[in-house]
Amino acid sequence: MRPVHTALAVLVAAVWGFNFVVIEIGLGHFPPLLLSALRFLVAALPAVFFVGRPKVAWKWILGVGAALGIAKFGLLFTGMAAGMPAGLSSLVLQIQAVFTAVLAAVVLRERPGPVRVLGMAVALAGIGVAAVDRGVSGPVTGFVLVVAAAACWGVSNVLTRRAAPPDALNFMVWVCTVPVIPLFALSLLLEGPDRDLAALRALDWSGVAVIGYVAWVSTVFGFGAWGYLLRRYPASSVAPFSLLVPVFGMSSAALVLGEGISGPRWLAAVLLVGGVGLTSLTPARAGRRAAVSAGRPPAATAASPAP
Repeated sequence: MRPVHTALAVLVAAVWGFNFVVIEIGLGHFPPLLLSALRFLVAALPAVFFVGRPKVAWKWILGVGAALGIAKFGLLFTGMAAGMPAGLSSLVLQIQAVFTAVLAAVVLRERPGPVRVLGMAVALAGIGVAAVDRGVSGPVTGFVLVVAAAACWGVSNVLTRRAAPPDALNFMVWVCTVPVIPLFALSLLLEGPDRDLAALRALDWSGVAVIGYVAWVSTVFGFGAWGYLLRRYPASSVAPFSLLVPVFGMSSAALVLGEGISGPRWLAAVLLVGGVGLTSLTPARAGRRAAVSAGRPPAATAASPAP
């Protein structure tokens, strides 16, 4: 990769890692489901009027919108609101690579080789260490919700692989239109209209900045830049930079939010990042040729954009 594109890849990873800190700040202004709904509303409008018509079938846009927008981000934001630290969330969410590999083996017939199986085992060991550390330091409810969010992200990754969108930014902007109404409805039902109205009435420049960052910087810029890199270079060249997301997430949470990083959490980080690297960056042995012949890109699962 050219140095300027390497710098862009690192910048995107930093943007996505710092996004967890911004989400944590945003949860001080908004209920989690309302914040998620506002994120997708602002990301979709007015961008949807400039990216052109959808370039894949609507069934893929609706499927990814439901799995990624409603389920994954709804669970992630709710888990963080339940007490899951921002830095740990950025780390635990990377277990999505294991869920993606398992689902790809079942749905896409991509049989994992021995190195990929080893990577999944190492990553799961990291999750186990993180779970024990979280159980000692606080409630595990948020931890479970973030793991569930990672599973939903795995579903959306497999759906995206099947959709094979030719334009990542166009696809993501249209996906962002799907969760808006369902998330607003869930927020009204579960969080209550009084709480939502109080948050909107108390909206200040800090809240506006949070929404702007998670919508335009993290989503529109992040996905657009990542898609640009994937169009210019092989996924195997771009994918490793996604492993920097929890590094930036944990370090920025420590610097900005004062989150401590315990010894077990460092161990969990090493195991998870190493395991995810082995799982994501090792191509599946079977199903790869079938994916190519069907017109689907045989990209590594880590090439799927981060939140």
